[in-house]
Amino acid sequence: MNWLHSAVVIFHLLIAAAIVALVLLQRGKGADAGAGFGAGASGTVFGARGSASFLSRTTATLAALFIVTSLTLAYLGGRAPDAPKSVIDRVNLQDKAPELPATTPATPPANPASNQVVEPTVEKPAEPAPQPAPSEPPKQ
Repeated sequence: MNWLHSAVVIFHLLIAAAIVALVLLQRGKGADAGAGFGAGASGTVFGARGSASFLSRTTATLAALFIVTSLTLAYLGGRAPDAPKSVIDRVNLQDKAPELPATTPATPPANPASNQVVEPTVEKPAEPAPQPAPSEPPKQ
């Protein structure tokens, strides 16, 4: 994980926590019913219009940033991994590589004007010599 990915993840988590806090601070639609009984003065900290416009605008801004960081994380997560950075990573990658059969290099045709294609030949491993069958069964 590179430093950019780590920074975006941390920023994403901070935005998520801020959205949760702002949603919990906001009053629901049923909270206006208490204004008739003297609870209307509690929202004057944020101005004459109350906290609804300030908190709702802040929540919308944080929601837009949350979507942007989500898309950024999806892009960063979908990219191809970087080249191995250590010797151990390189050795592990070489161990996982499939072995290819040994081939001899293709030789160009003797006459360049001919259209013959020379196929490379694959060397076959030497087969072990057959063992002679025993003439008598072993004695016990």
